[in-house]
Amino acid sequence: MKDLGAEHLAGREGVQLLGLLNLYLEQEERFQPREKGLSLIEATPENDNTLCPGLRNAKVEDLRSLANFFGSCTETFVLAVNILDRFLALMKVKPKHLSCIGVCSFLLAARIVEEDCNIPSTHDVIRISQCKCTASDIKRMEKIISEKLHYELEATTALNFLHLYHTIILCHTSERKEILSLDKLEAQLKACNCRLVFSKAKPSVLALCLLNLEVETLKSVELLEILLLVKKHSKINDSEFFYWRELVSKCLAEYSSPECCKPDLKKLVWIVSRRTAQNLHNSYYSVPELPTIPEGGCFDESESEDSCEDMSCGEESLSSSPPSDQECTFFFNFKVAQTLCFPS
Repeated sequence: MKDLGAEHLAGREGVQLLGLLNLYLEQEERFQPREKGLSLIEATPENDNTLCPGLRNAKVEDLRSLANFFGSCTETFVLAVNILDRFLALMKVKPKHLSCIGVCSFLLAARIVEEDCNIPSTHDVIRISQCKCTASDIKRMEKIISEKLHYELEATTALNFLHLYHTIILCHTSERKEILSLDKLEAQLKACNCRLVFSKAKPSVLALCLLNLEVETLKSVELLEILLLVKKHSKINDSEFFYWRELVSKCLAEYSSPECCKPDLKKLVWIVSRRTAQNLHNSYYSVPELPTIPEGGCFDESESEDSCEDMSCGEESLSSSPPSDQECTFFFNFKVAQTLCFPS
């Protein structure tokens, strides 16, 4: 198989795309949540005293609804999930602090991604999310998250790879430009983000799996050929690719089923009475200033390289949101298609 190189891309734009892809590939591991920390959360049984996968997934669903309400772009949501998971994989977090951490992750991401006029105020996010925190709690928690992540909040995510792969395909293909819907791919990525397991996947692999499944439904040998070149250039091995492709396929099949309740993708608009608005306003000011709570430690030396400090957020009554609660038959098998595209 030929390598994906500058000679296969169109002029200066192609060279720039290839350079950007190489940069993303170098950076992706640096911004991935620690796998050991994610595995500890995965292994935690569902209960009220420990952070478990169900609570994390419910909080990400809350973030998606929050992003929809404020009209935030997909990049804000994906980056917020990345910040949240990197922090959760590093620190021992109690469920009662999760709501505050989720709101902070959303605000931090919005300030990085959104235009100034589109960044929601802290007070508005507190009222709409009903996180039962004060503005000072949010400020303290934002400082903690930023420090623990060494102020590296702007990350290379699967969305970056998804956009880049999509652009590379458009530079190569002779087919109609609208044949591959980026909006649909973004929606599928958000569905995967709502499941903890996909935070363990390399962003480059997750994005490629989403594109591959969509290309197979389009029955396009030409697009598949381009993806195979991208896969080879990204040095993604077959076992890793097929493992995550299977999980993504199952996730999307479940997500598209009638039993799955999906949030409306349109921006939410709440129409409330003056009395309700006043009650919302008062409920914010009725929250007392919350005392410092011991962090409870990071993961120990065998689990984390971080050190223990005090976490200044939350009180004993602070609670998190409650948990919300085949692969398709394709036109051709991937390996068969590979043979068709690249006969020996």
